[in-house]
Amino acid sequence: MQRRTAMRLAAGWAGAGLTAGSALAAPGAMPLSSNAPVIRLPLAKGLSASDCVQSMQLRANLLNMKQVGDLPLSEQVHAMTGKPQRLIRVFLFCDPLTAVQMVDGSIDFAAYLPCRITLVEDEAGKLWLVMMNLQPLIDSVPPGSPLRRKAEKVGKTLSSIMRAGALGLL
Repeated sequence: MQRRTAMRLAAGWAGAGLTAGSALAAPGAMPLSSNAPVIRLPLAKGLSASDCVQSMQLRANLLNMKQVGDLPLSEQVHAMTGKPQRLIRVFLFCDPLTAVQMVDGSIDFAAYLPCRITLVEDEAGKLWLVMMNLQPLIDSVPPGSPLRRKAEKVGKTLSSIMRAGALGLL
């Protein structure tokens, strides 16, 4: 199963651009092909980075998704160089029980752990949420299997967290 999973993921991502947008139906989001490697959502106009973060954290808590890390990358680079940086902050989320089951099914899934959503400021100052598209990973699990249902639930949960952050929802 490990080799088949890696081959499916590689085939699913072949030719997909790294600037693919999102299927999460946010205003201003770009269309996403089901095998694009990245989902990207713009923050709603007027929404601050701190409001976005608070919304993601509240939604994750509401949906019992553990936030297992927060990497303030731009702050770290600023501390190291003394030069101001555009915002880059990586949030790590995990459903530990499902994660272990996915890795038990294929060690290749460990490369996706924990699931990441990054808040990033582009060159024009616009804020975006970006994460890997988990659908190719989900599609590598047999349809109808209990593991597939769990993987789909994780994907929906992460999409909900991302949408809440982009729109400032609770």
